Amino acid sequence: MSAASEVEARFQGLGAAFLMPASAMAERLAAIRVFFFDWDGVFNRGDKGDTAQSTFSEPDSMGTNLLRYAYWRVHGELPKCVIVSGADNPTARRFAARERYNAVFTGVRDKLEAFEAFAEDSGESFDGFAYVFDDVNDLGAAARCGLRFMVRRQASTLLHDYAAANGLCDYITATEAGRYAVREVTELLMALYGQYEDVVASRTAHDAEYSAYFEARQSVVTTTYGKG
Repeated sequence: MSAASEVEARFQGLGAAFLMPASAMAERLAAIRVFFFDWDGVFNRGDKGDTAQSTFSEPDSMGTNLLRYAYWRVHGELPKCVIVSGADNPTARRFAARERYNAVFTGVRDKLEAFEAFAEDSGESFDGFAYVFDDVNDLGAAARCGLRFMVRRQASTLLHDYAAANGLCDYITATEAGRYAVREVTELLMALYGQYEDVVASRTAHDAEYSAYFEARQSVVTTTYGKG
């Protein structure tokens, strides 16, 4: 699974929408150094309650781990990974620390300001940012990023149209929020790196290369911004 056209056909068959051809996406992916993930509506459906915390799924978690390993195999170093949440989100903070993401922003009113703060602190540029997101409050940041992946929600069909018409996303997932959309995006990107089979085989064997990657991953210290 390495030819971009084959990858595009496979994901279109699931119902995904490519606003950018997979071949162009693969070219732009080569310059991506930072993966940003919105939280509510991306890792979960966005449900809230007085006593209920947000959730995540282990398949999505595994997907982001394998994506980072694919990047490691291509570039010889770790990518940066960041969670951005508009809510005060203890689960997002715990997840980011467990997975050794570089940063987590919670309680963020203006997500573009969070992206700008990370760019300033890390020295990375917006052209090197990929963003997985789902809603209106993400569009300002998405407009600036090098690659943009919008999580499908059938109830937001007009928002999808708006984002597509205004050049604010490059891909709309086949999978809805809360149904492993993060895993879909990570599998797509691993395929566009041309690394899918090798990543899965290496992780299955837990071989020396995967062990070296994982040791480096575990050395990452997560920086928390905002509340918490």
